[in-house]
Amino acid sequence: MASLMDIWHAVVAIFTAGDWISLGILVVIALAAGFVMQGFESIISTTVVALVLFGIAGYVKAVAVGGQNAAAYAQTEWHNFLALTMQTLLAYAIAFAVIIAVVHAVRAMVIR
Repeated sequence: MASLMDIWHAVVAIFTAGDWISLGILVVIALAAGFVMQGFESIISTTVVALVLFGIAGYVKAVAVGGQNAAAYAQTEWHNFLALTMQTLLAYAIAFAVIIAVVHAVRAMVIR
């Protein structure tokens, strides 16, 4: 039970971190993925693609808005990715999957 609570707290921390730009990017990518998804059978692959797009968007945000050196920041981000814990990755995957599933379900009900 403690592991589930750790994952729950990691998911909550994603939405309460205070970085509103990254949260907006997360929501936009998840909404777009929910609209593009063909059916619930592709939720895992859609979530993985959304996670990759979120990582790329975070890099572009840091280089474009933050004024980071692109090559140095790419290396820094790669090292940060290698140090990413499975709990954090699972929390982001759950957050994306839930948003994508809800958007797809609402889209499926409206289209019918």
